Amino acid sequence: MSEIDGTSSAHLRGKYAIVGVGETEYTRGSGVTTRALGTTAVRNAVQDAGLSMADVDGMMSYSGNDSTMSPVIAGELGIRLNFHMDVIGGGSSIEALIGIAMGVIEAGMCKTVVIFRAMNGFSQVRIGGTGRGSAGLSGASLFSRGIGLSSAGQMFAQSFMRHMYDYGTTPEQVAHVKVIHSEHASNNPKAYYKQRVTVDDVLGSRMICKPLHLLDCCVETDNGVAIVVTSIDRARDCKHPPAVIQGVVGRCCKPRADMHYQSGPISTVAGHWGKEILWKNAGVGPEDIDVTGAYDAFTFTTMLQLEDYGFCKKGEGGDYVSNGTTRLGGKRPNNTSGGHLCEGYTHGVNMVIENVRQLRGEIDDSCPIGPDGTRQHTHDYSEGGCRQVKDVELTANLGWGTPGIGSALVMGRQ
Repeated sequence: MSEIDGTSSAHLRGKYAIVGVGETEYTRGSGVTTRALGTTAVRNAVQDAGLSMADVDGMMSYSGNDSTMSPVIAGELGIRLNFHMDVIGGGSSIEALIGIAMGVIEAGMCKTVVIFRAMNGFSQVRIGGTGRGSAGLSGASLFSRGIGLSSAGQMFAQSFMRHMYDYGTTPEQVAHVKVIHSEHASNNPKAYYKQRVTVDDVLGSRMICKPLHLLDCCVETDNGVAIVVTSIDRARDCKHPPAVIQGVVGRCCKPRADMHYQSGPISTVAGHWGKEILWKNAGVGPEDIDVTGAYDAFTFTTMLQLEDYGFCKKGEGGDYVSNGTTRLGGKRPNNTSGGHLCEGYTHGVNMVIENVRQLRGEIDDSCPIGPDGTRQHTHDYSEGGCRQVKDVELTANLGWGTPGIGSALVMGRQ
């Protein structure tokens, strides 16, 4: 069904699934190494799947900054690998790695893959620059750090400002992304920031890099997170209902990724091209999606992706994120865990974990546990209450590396 340069990936639709998810606590000051964080997260994910370590023979990770490599984590758990890969690449990593996991299993290189991210993103190497050694200018940094664009906020701000100029988008509209994610996080026992905030709180916080206020920016945390990918045939024997992978796009780029503002509108991001792959591969459209997980390194990244993947018309992103659509109880809730703005920063893995749990109907919120040991979801989304969305059939995750690089994933119930 999907034709990309004469090839089709629709034959992979429904053949693979995420069967296990695991994480550590989202903290600041974990007091342990990324080796320990990764080992704990992988163990938790494999146990969640109802598998043994002997069932796992593939491992991948996003290893940027201060992570630990897959063979080391595997050795800690007694896993012998037939395939492993550790990559860098920012927030577009997790969806792309899921696609690679499908490919290597399809190719017969291994049978079950664990994908993890481990980082002391607050207490050790902070992404904004603290703890990072000075390096010479080369490659893409010639066009960024050389002119003072060192942090993500500095590099992305031009896209945000241009969208405001072109379409009349206001900081007040986009502040609703933080407001709504904080509402969701207030119902999430795991979230680092659980306090609900208002639009005035966001706009009243100090300016970091125009138009980004402090509360427009994600939280920095220490954590390990992991997921388990395997074939649908093996998934049927696992502990939980599988989150079936319907379609993936991995690290799709604008015509020029490093100086993306030289090719195409600055306010158009990689999702503009990625959607042509994603929806055809998945066999569905944005109108079919019940829950989204749009990368929220900043409030504006969420808005731009929802817009360019087709959840609203170009230029209408400000209204889409501020009119209640993305709120629990709205038409299409987004980042129901609180995402990177509130739960924890994991380069997108926690948002995939959240959508897996939404599809299972097993969100770990504040609802009571019934006599049968399952959570009795009330669907009362007031503070401290439920965050399970009713009747979830399809979810979409939209990963962001930069305005010029993105990945995405559609999952569904079996």
